[in-house]
Amino acid sequence: MLDRIRASIPALPPAEQRVAKLLLADPRSFATLPVSELAHRSHVSKPTVVRFCRSVGYDGLADFKLKLAGTVNEGVPFVHRSVDEDDKPGDLIVKVIDNAVAAMLKYRNNAAGHAFEQALAALTAAGQAHKRIEFYGVGNSGIVAQDAQHKFFRLGVNAAAVSDGHVQVMSATMLGPGDCAVVISNSGRSRDLIDTADIARRKGATVIVITASGSPLAQLAQSHHQIVLAADHPEDFDRYSPMVSRLLHLLIIDILTTGVALRLGPGLRPMMQEIKRNLRAKRYAVPLPRADSGSAPD
Repeated sequence: MLDRIRASIPALPPAEQRVAKLLLADPRSFATLPVSELAHRSHVSKPTVVRFCRSVGYDGLADFKLKLAGTVNEGVPFVHRSVDEDDKPGDLIVKVIDNAVAAMLKYRNNAAGHAFEQALAALTAAGQAHKRIEFYGVGNSGIVAQDAQHKFFRLGVNAAAVSDGHVQVMSATMLGPGDCAVVISNSGRSRDLIDTADIARRKGATVIVITASGSPLAQLAQSHHQIVLAADHPEDFDRYSPMVSRLLHLLIIDILTTGVALRLGPGLRPMMQEIKRNLRAKRYAVPLPRADSGSAPD
């Protein structure tokens, strides 16, 4: 919200620009001050403050303040950055979903297509050559790694997920040229994952890291010309439970899975259709006998 308003300043009338600059200087105070005080501090009239809110796409000052409060709120530490302790269930639904949707849309606009092209090429080549694709993560990222292994092994490739630090070192040591190591980390500061990525690189494997840009893990990969799929988000990994970051990481895995499946070609479809048929046979239970049928239970 604040980024969009900052970008719109040149298109605003001079008086409304003063209101925008007051907002950007202290968003938290702007959300709580009365319109008379906002007008006084901006050196404009009260109607100008309302016109500013409408110029940037809101119904009025009340609507603007409501949205602004959700944007600048620090949230409840270790839970979620956009919620308050007194939020009702309806508020939680809106805030959590809006936060996730906003992060995904921002990622859609900022994702580096060339990095995905490199990752898809490496993963597809590994799958076609029956090389190994290893997914490494710890904690929440370990769960994402398991999801990635679940998706990729259905493509008929040699995929595995490893979340134990010692096993990661052993696994990376056994990699070689043509193999892929996909390292997933929210903070990019896990010593185990940094060591694992470095070992995989030295063994000749292609390293693909999914982490925050500028993190030690991302810097290590970039310094050795490896592939970085940056997943930046507003959560502070030291204070909040990784909700949005986990969703972004899962989204990236879905993009990679879809891209590799398309590149592996039509030959993949018969196997996936057979998998679905076999799963369908296990999914539907035999109906239980009716109580009045006279059938005795087993």
